[in-house]
Amino acid sequence: MLYKKLAQHLDGLPGGFPPTERGVERQILELLFSSKEAALARCLTLISEPAATIAFRSGLALEETETRLETMAAKGLIFRSKQPDKPPVYMAAQFVVGIWELQVGRLTPELVTLMNDYMPDLMDPTIWKKSPQMRTIPVGRSIDTTLEVMTYERAEALVKAKRHFVVAPCICRKEQQMQAEGCDKPLDVCLSFGDDEDFYIKNNIGRRVSLTEVLDILKQADRAGLVLQPSNGREISWLCCCCGCCCGILRTLKTYPTPGELVSSAFQATATPRLCTGCGICEKRCPMDAIQINDNRAILDPGRCIGCGLCVSTCPTKALSLTRKPTRLQPHVPKDIISASLKLMWQRGKVGPANVFSLFGRPFMDRYRSKHPGNRRD
Repeated sequence: MLYKKLAQHLDGLPGGFPPTERGVERQILELLFSSKEAALARCLTLISEPAATIAFRSGLALEETETRLETMAAKGLIFRSKQPDKPPVYMAAQFVVGIWELQVGRLTPELVTLMNDYMPDLMDPTIWKKSPQMRTIPVGRSIDTTLEVMTYERAEALVKAKRHFVVAPCICRKEQQMQAEGCDKPLDVCLSFGDDEDFYIKNNIGRRVSLTEVLDILKQADRAGLVLQPSNGREISWLCCCCGCCCGILRTLKTYPTPGELVSSAFQATATPRLCTGCGICEKRCPMDAIQINDNRAILDPGRCIGCGLCVSTCPTKALSLTRKPTRLQPHVPKDIISASLKLMWQRGKVGPANVFSLFGRPFMDRYRSKHPGNRRD
């Protein structure tokens, strides 16, 4: 019952944690949380709070609460942050994107097997189509001078707006490698933009890098055929470099007949048959199997194209190019992760004045009201 209640608590967070008849979600939690940690995790919200507040809510002694919170933060089960000369504060972490990605240094074969089983349940395509946690942006070399591109659709511009850079191993490729599957593409390519309190730094999983190194990683991602997937906002919190064979999101999307309709992407590839020589590079690079070579010509399935630009950047005859989707198909890109989270909760039917306030606090309650002025229930 304890882990069922924790699962329900996590399902109330933006990313969700849906129940299954086979109970795989509870098995995952039993491997990650001790019973005492599971009980305390339910007392955290998306408001950063000091240990004293959480101790009062949980009924535990302050010293015991502090010890448990620090242990949970070190295990990547909650978020911890600290400002100079102030006590640390703690907040809940949603399962994806959040708790799962922070397990990159704690994976076990059993945990990987359970997560691979759970991933199709965790990613609801109808919700993802309307409110994805990540979006797809094109690799830099696929953008030519005639293509209209917003600043938040350029990876280089997005990272140059940041001050701190951390690179960590890709948990998806680590998962697949543990099962003797996947690929040998670069591992240390997942980017976050935290300060010295960043989980990956505090737990010696990631390393601090410079902007120059980050730009080199983006170039390396293009060469290796990795899709650029930042958080779904004009201001980004992370940027993942993903492959179609390992990434849980892309592997799940690939199982649908038209993944291009489920992905938040402003672009799609276009082919010029008369320029194509049928070399097949694009077919090998496409993470969604959107291209097939037939009679020495690339045949493009637009419904499967996610606009990553990987086929464009290495086409030797320029037979492939990126074009902007029609206005009616342009995805809305929220301002930041908070706006995206509110929209995701709304689409999942989890949002209302009461739980927005309890999860996010007064500033986000005001933002909710500004978006839904007709709903004044307190």
